[in-house]
Amino acid sequence: QVQLVESGGGLVQAGGSLRLSCAASGRTFSAMGWFRQAPGKEREFVAAINWSDGSTYYADFVKGRFTISRDNAKNTVYLQMNSLKPGDTAVYYCASSPSRYGPSYYFVNYYDYWGQGTQVTVSS
Repeated sequence: QVQLVESGGGLVQAGGSLRLSCAASGRTFSAMGWFRQAPGKEREFVAAINWSDGSTYYADFVKGRFTISRDNAKNTVYLQMNSLKPGDTAVYYCASSPSRYGPSYYFVNYYDYWGQGTQVTVSS
């Protein structure tokens, strides 16, 4: 199993920044991703990173605003979120994937372990 513990959510004004962290422990994995889910909406892909080579993947709506990174020594993935908008309000989840196939990272079904989620609220 993989245990994932997220932190860093909170309330921020539009245009502000937050950094989410997700610490992983347990068995190894090939990639880590961030997803988000707003009330009444499906969980959607935000960003992912290949743990081995650091390749990154982003949803179009966060390109240029969010950055995913990793610290292999700490087994931690980060999501730096800048220029936040009210539409970014959601519960953010990190997840681990055993897949080494980059295009799979966009899809919920390719992740097998999930964190508990952290609330991000952006006020206008």
